[in-house]
Amino acid sequence: MNMQQITSLIISFYNKINLLRMVFAGLERQTFKDFEVIIADDGSDPEIVKEITAMMPALPFTLKHVWHEKKGWQKNKILNEAILVAESEYLIFIDGDCIPHPKFIQEHIETRLKGKVISGRRVMLTKNISEKLTVEKIRKGYLDYRVCLPLLKESIFNGKKTKLSYMLRIRNKALRRLFIRDKVRNVIGCNFSVWKEDLLKVNGFDERFVNPGFGEDTDLDNRLRRIGIFQYQENI
Repeated sequence: MNMQQITSLIISFYNKINLLRMVFAGLERQTFKDFEVIIADDGSDPEIVKEITAMMPALPFTLKHVWHEKKGWQKNKILNEAILVAESEYLIFIDGDCIPHPKFIQEHIETRLKGKVISGRRVMLTKNISEKLTVEKIRKGYLDYRVCLPLLKESIFNGKKTKLSYMLRIRNKALRRLFIRDKVRNVIGCNFSVWKEDLLKVNGFDERFVNPGFGEDTDLDNRLRRIGIFQYQENI
């Protein structure tokens, strides 16, 4: 039996296998290695399931695939199932189109606090940059720094709305205040982490949400706040 991993990364997923390959490429480059990955699969097609299974032996991390039959949008239900199979007491959540930077898991682990939810950020890539992104580019570190200039150019010259705060990752709090105006936000499902025991106290995600959009993230945030588990924002 494998020893318990320090953290479990849960990825919400549905059918977009090419994006998942890019997420895996980002996970291969993590500076912190003691983690397992759980795919919370909301009913992907059988051929996609076969592709995920075929990838497993070559991955440098433990991968679990939690799947249920497609019956409409049941993301919250499959997330709850993924929580139950997680071996770690600390859980990190991302979406299946979010590619982690090399210190993503390390910074979540270093920032974790008892009685807190760690809420991170995300960089919104433009359509043009996204279409040119490949697994090989990610493995070579394209998203680390080299993407910043193309993003800035598209924002200035092509009218794309890319916020500076999304592009900059400044860990020093005093220096960050010079460039980024932090504000209190709710938990967003594409980048947050929490202690498993705290999540279980509020019975996880509300499975009554059966349509994507506003509500499923803020609902969880509100229920955690009611028991004294508050959000802590970090530039992760």
